[in-house]
Amino acid sequence: MAAQDIEYVELYTSDMPSAVDYFVTSFGFTLMAECTGDGSRSSLLRHGTVQLVVTAGRGTEEFIEAHGDGIADIAFGCDDPARTCERAVTAGATLVDSAPGKLVVSGFGDSRHTLVARSAGASLPGDRVWKPVSETSARPGRIWLLDHVAILVEGGDLTDYANFCTEAFGLARYSGEYIEIGEQGIDSIVVRSPSGGITFTILEQDQAKKPGQVDGFISRYGGPGVQHLAFLVDDIVSAVHEFHDRGVEFMRSPNVYYDKLANRLPGIEEEIAGLRATNVLADRDEWGYLLQLFTRSPYNRNTLFYELVQRRGARGFGTANIRALYEAVERDESSAG
Repeated sequence: MAAQDIEYVELYTSDMPSAVDYFVTSFGFTLMAECTGDGSRSSLLRHGTVQLVVTAGRGTEEFIEAHGDGIADIAFGCDDPARTCERAVTAGATLVDSAPGKLVVSGFGDSRHTLVARSAGASLPGDRVWKPVSETSARPGRIWLLDHVAILVEGGDLTDYANFCTEAFGLARYSGEYIEIGEQGIDSIVVRSPSGGITFTILEQDQAKKPGQVDGFISRYGGPGVQHLAFLVDDIVSAVHEFHDRGVEFMRSPNVYYDKLANRLPGIEEEIAGLRATNVLADRDEWGYLLQLFTRSPYNRNTLFYELVQRRGARGFGTANIRALYEAVERDESSAG
C-alpha cells in the first residue's frame, strides 16, 4: 500500500499557451493529449518517462491567486490506491476527492496527491478523459526521467512533513543534512519510495539564523510548495547547449568556481572548459560524479524553476555544490527584484 512512482506532475497556469510552449519548444516535450470540459483545459506533455499535465481555467483560480503558476498535484502510482488512501488519511491527510476512479489527498500546503494504480510505463492519466493529439510515444530527447522534486517548507515543519511522507505514503528517509552558508542555515531531509520512483528533497530555513532564500520562496509563493523539478539527462553539457539555443535561460556561476574545480575533483580536468562554458556544476560522492544546473524561473513570481542533472554513478544531491547553487539563486533573485 505504498506509493511507488510519480505518474505525473500537474502545473496550474494562468497562461496555457505560454506554459505549454515553454516545455514543447524549449525542452522538447511532446504534446500527447488534451482534455477540455467544465471551463477547464489540460494538456498532457511527455519527455522520456516524465509526464507533465498543464491545466488552466475553472478550478485553478484560487490556487493561482494564492501562489501564481505552480505545481498543484504530484500524482502517485500506488500498489493499491485505496489502501494507500486509507493509510494517508489515518496519517493526517485530508480526502480531497473520492470520485469513481479518482482518489485525491492533501499533501504539503495547497498541493495534493492524486493516487492511481501503478502503471507499467508512461500512459494517459485515467482520472480524466483525454483526446490524443500525437503519436502513441513521445519522440526521443535529452530527458530520461524525473530525478527528484524539491519542496520548501516553513521553518520548524521539516521533520513533521518528512514523517508525514513516511507514515502516509510509505516513503523512507534516504538522507539528511544541515548546511551553513554564511549567516544562514538550511536543513534538509530526502525521502524516497521503495521503488526509487519518488524522491523528495525537503528543505527548511534555520529560523535561528539570518533569513534566506527558503524564506523568500515561502513569502513570494504564499506558503510551502515545489521550488523545482529536476530532470535527469543523458549528457548535460550538450543538453544545456541545446536547450539554451531553444530559449531556456540558465543561472550562472562565477569563474572562480571553475578555477578551483580541478583541485576539488581530480580526474575531471579535461571537462572543465565545457563545464565553464555552460555554467554546469560538478560534484562527487563515494559512488561517482554528479553534474547539475538550474534554469531561471520563467514565471512572474520567480518561484518555480527546473534543474538538469546528469549522474555518473552518484546517488546524492551535490553537497559541495549546494553553496554554489544557493548563491546562483540568490543572484537571480537579486537581479529579478
